[in-house]
Amino acid sequence: MSVPNSARPELVEGLPFAGLSRGKEGQGFDMLSPNGFRNQFPGLAGNWHYLDTAATAQKPQVVLDAMTQAGGADYATVHRGVYARSANMTLAYEAARRRVASFIGGREEEIVFVRGATEAINLVARSFPACGEKPRRVLLSQLEHHSNIVPWQLAGWQIDVCPLTADGRIDLDAAEAMLSSDFDMIALAHVSNVLGSVLDVSRAVALAKKVGASLLLDGCQAVPRLPVDVAAMGCDFYVFSGHKLYGPTGIGALWGKKGLLDAMPPWQGGGSMIDRVTFEKTTYAPAPTRFEAGTPAIIEAIGLAAAINYVAAIGIEAIHAHEAALVKATRDALRSNNAITLFGPEDAAGIVSFAMQGVHPHDVGTILDEEGVAIRAGHHCAQPLMDHLGVPATARASFGLYSTEDDVAALVRGLERVKRIFAQ
Repeated sequence: MSVPNSARPELVEGLPFAGLSRGKEGQGFDMLSPNGFRNQFPGLAGNWHYLDTAATAQKPQVVLDAMTQAGGADYATVHRGVYARSANMTLAYEAARRRVASFIGGREEEIVFVRGATEAINLVARSFPACGEKPRRVLLSQLEHHSNIVPWQLAGWQIDVCPLTADGRIDLDAAEAMLSSDFDMIALAHVSNVLGSVLDVSRAVALAKKVGASLLLDGCQAVPRLPVDVAAMGCDFYVFSGHKLYGPTGIGALWGKKGLLDAMPPWQGGGSMIDRVTFEKTTYAPAPTRFEAGTPAIIEAIGLAAAINYVAAIGIEAIHAHEAALVKATRDALRSNNAITLFGPEDAAGIVSFAMQGVHPHDVGTILDEEGVAIRAGHHCAQPLMDHLGVPATARASFGLYSTEDDVAALVRGLERVKRIFAQ
């Protein structure tokens, strides 16, 4: 579309709304103390120990400000208006797409905005080209989130399941033995949302290439804490949700290799995704537009870009190192409680899952809440993994860039109280 002369020029390369200044990247934890980070998150006000970041991250004020500005004084729809404010918003929306692309090492024409990783996987499962008459075949693992299981079932794929190693990693030796040229797709979690185990991506890519399958990675738990470069990794699809990356709900991204996206038909119809519509025939816009039917999540895309800038200014490596120290401290402390069983590998990324003997995780979570500690308790949308572990549910503490040693200490104290209550 043409851009009116009155459109603000800084919108073309920058992100115009409040809080979207990229600033200096990778400043790390020297820029502020952990408590200083907490003070930037309105949801962490008071003496509250939030250990449920793997479910959803709290939002920094800079993200909230960016969304308020985008939804207020600067608001207009995108891609359609010829007036200046619509042009400005269109430029900002597409700048957000570029920011997402640069954050994960892709190109803007390879980024599809979606509601989250769940929608992204559904899109691929529905639109990935069929191969002849045979059912499409996908290899998953025992630790996958339901959002990386159910979409393949609904789309009629034949599912094979790779087992785990003793410490809770995807067993790629077993995967290699299972794979053949019959497989069209391998879809695996980059980081487990329950165990925190990190996939050996380079080997997974090699296995996919060996049998001619495409590789989709669920990056929901990876992008907030691990460097991601999709071009360097060599995967074919990568998905993540904004709300786990300190951004808003209702927005996420599907990255796909351009050739694959171009070969995939749209899975939803409506405005924006078309080239030409008649009652007899419709032709579609090129990717990624063909996958973005209807008015998009404009404000949420702006918020996601603001969140990415915030995280990048701190530095992913610094965030990962900070969380790794907290995971180690938590696991070391919980080992001294003989009623607790720990799950997952020692080097879990940002997550500690556990069970307490004779106490249901829901009771653990309820008592911890009385102590001002918020954890997740349940099957974590990973019921097949619970079956594998032989438990109905686990308790899960998960960390973010704002988590502190005080949070770990509060968790440990709370679990001691749980133990005393149930010992009576």
